[in-house]
Amino acid sequence: MAITAPEASADPSRSFIAVNLAICALLWGSSYLFIKLMSGQVPALAIAAGRGLLGAAALALWSLWRRQNPLPRRAEIVPWLVLGTTNGWLPNVLVAYALTQLPSGPAAMIQAASPLVTALGAHLFFAEERLNRRRVAGILLGMAGVAMLIGPRLFEGGGTALSVLAMVGAALSYTTANLYVRSVPAATGEPARLALGQQMFSGTIATTLTLGFLGPSAFLPVLDHLPTMLALGVLATAIPVTVFMRLIRAAGPTRAAMTGYLVPTVAVIIGVVVLHEALELRQVLGGCIILAGVFLVTMAPRRVGAS
Repeated sequence: MAITAPEASADPSRSFIAVNLAICALLWGSSYLFIKLMSGQVPALAIAAGRGLLGAAALALWSLWRRQNPLPRRAEIVPWLVLGTTNGWLPNVLVAYALTQLPSGPAAMIQAASPLVTALGAHLFFAEERLNRRRVAGILLGMAGVAMLIGPRLFEGGGTALSVLAMVGAALSYTTANLYVRSVPAATGEPARLALGQQMFSGTIATTLTLGFLGPSAFLPVLDHLPTMLALGVLATAIPVTVFMRLIRAAGPTRAAMTGYLVPTVAVIIGVVVLHEALELRQVLGGCIILAGVFLVTMAPRRVGAS
């Protein structure tokens, strides 16, 4: 039976949703650029570890500036651990493994299914997140736009069943995190604290895995990319994670998950502007279709007060 989630008493304004979606998409989309600038020189696990630790450090300083203790209270340990796993180190490791065998096009398309799975889960668990025709149309339209954005790479061959399962696991992990955030009680679910905890546990566990499997030498190449790693950890991780937590708490997981469609669009634009990659007509059309799908989903009102 569906329940009314915490903080579901008032529907946020359209401008609030649009601005927060834009911030998340712009900053998370820039992460592709920062990772690409380091890829081939810094191991994926080391990137995940550095990203998590730097994000946690930035949010810990923010917490101290607000005169809050950055260490977890007893009631926060479980939410921090769950989010650090489902929205942090686990999907990062799964994606890193999958991309060693699976082409980027199919991998991105599998991950783009996350908003659809999130919407279905939210429909089952939260009364105010019931799907209607407009939301379903927007979600499917967004997936079609992502497919067009990826283009011919979508049909590339290769990969193993295990790599495909890894990408499916990553998408389900993100979905679990989105739904879980919405269910965390308000007393332990302040967005900035949830973001801090997620990055703290994600960075710590990823660092442990890096040291265990690759050794300390895996972090040496990071020294040659410190500005890029700082940008990845602070601008492309700490800030958007905090904004995303606030968006889920206020607008619900279905609408917040639409960042999964917007981020690839932003990544393509940044690639064209910064890396001078070629822009194709299908990418422009795909981006427009994605925006139309996001508009349909995010502008649809929630069923506040449903039971």
